[in-house]
Amino acid sequence: MALMQDFHFLRPAWLLALPLLWGLAFWLARRHGRDGAWAHVIDAELLPALRLDGGGKPGRSPWSWLVLAWTLATLALAGPSWERTPSPAFRGNAAWVVVLDLSPSMSATDVAPNRITRARYAVDDLLDGARDARVGLVVFSDEAYTVTPLTDDVATVRALLPPLAPDIMPTAGDRLAPALDRAGRLLAGAATAAGQVVVLTDGFADPAAAFAAAGRLRAQGVAVNVVGIGGPGLVRAANSAPLDVDRLRQLAARGGGRYTGLAGVPALIGDLQASAGHAGMTRARQDVRVAHWLDGGVWLLPVLLLAAAMLARRGWL
Repeated sequence: MALMQDFHFLRPAWLLALPLLWGLAFWLARRHGRDGAWAHVIDAELLPALRLDGGGKPGRSPWSWLVLAWTLATLALAGPSWERTPSPAFRGNAAWVVVLDLSPSMSATDVAPNRITRARYAVDDLLDGARDARVGLVVFSDEAYTVTPLTDDVATVRALLPPLAPDIMPTAGDRLAPALDRAGRLLAGAATAAGQVVVLTDGFADPAAAFAAAGRLRAQGVAVNVVGIGGPGLVRAANSAPLDVDRLRQLAARGGGRYTGLAGVPALIGDLQASAGHAGMTRARQDVRVAHWLDGGVWLLPVLLLAAAMLARRGWL
């Protein structure tokens, strides 16, 4: 009873081919009857006189064997299964938290079309490069907010990116330290050996607190990487302060990460992937086991080979 309850086909769509194959075999049997194709070119009265004497033995037909072979092949391709087997699986434990600046200065247009749009493009590139790493998203202005906790559902994180803009924040400000602390709490709950924080900002108003928060993350084994959002050099955009590259570099140094501009995001993604791969080889979680259904179609192959061998006999027609 347990066998019947668990029995199913892994690829049931192949069963749709059975009626077609049976119909084809029936049509071929009717078309190639006892008289073969000669019945179409020789008169029915003359054909018995031309047929060779078979010694009284009835002619042998391959059609039953052909139907059997086709049926067995189709059933094997459909993948009959009735048994599960557990197997070990490996899951990387890398985790990235993206910290996105939504302060008013991110509306500046010194980079086309504006800083926040270019930052969202960079976040989208990070999501593309995440692979099997879990990704979380934190935004900040005067306060920090978690948009998504750590998740491997990158599509959901990407779907939440378009509405993110400075005008959705309840209060204006530019305090990075609360966002770094929030990112640290997300990573602390993930028990990851490859935690990375990527800050996308054009600057922050609390350097002492931000440097201290970056240092705390580094002490926890989490690297703080910084992507400067703004034009090349010290560009003063309308309604914004100039991009202070030295301060951003100092933040990355305090956090044990690297600083890059928008053009260096692909290289940063490569470094993050390399770090995740190294951590996966050294401290991959090996306690994960996945149960999968065994494909029983292999047991039909010996009978299929026997049927194919019978079809190779001489004198079927």
